[in-house]
Amino acid sequence: MGPFPMLPLRDHPELQSRAADWFAQKWGIPVEEYRESIRLCQAQKQGVPQWYLVLDGTGAPIAGAGVIENDFHRRPDLRPNLCALYVEPGFRGQGLARALLDQIRQDLAAMGEARLYLVTDHTDFYERCGWEFLTLVQDDDGGWERMYTAPTGPVHK
Repeated sequence: MGPFPMLPLRDHPELQSRAADWFAQKWGIPVEEYRESIRLCQAQKQGVPQWYLVLDGTGAPIAGAGVIENDFHRRPDLRPNLCALYVEPGFRGQGLARALLDQIRQDLAAMGEARLYLVTDHTDFYERCGWEFLTLVQDDDGGWERMYTAPTGPVHK
């Protein structure tokens, strides 16, 4: 990932609060939800949930993502879900999101997961990163979203 390594938060308890605050700010979900999910990730080390952060040279978060059981949709069989992928605007277009996606797929393969899923309306981006449209899923509010999937493991470019 170049000069910005991806940090699995299971190995970095000192980043729990900073990461939870950053994700909450980006996605408008209560910070307590992120704190609890990251705490669980750190307590169990393996499996879901998992959280990842990329820091710049000053220690400020510039990108991140998580893997949770269900990202607010009504298809619990389509799990685990990549969620909360975000790259700060000043760092977009440098391949950070793709590198993060690829490393997460490898990380989850090492934990025994065969596939990952995600809901998104950013269709072209994920298709360029090797994800395939699977189906429409109903979200918790009754709307419909596009579900994508990708195998875990090494990513062949």
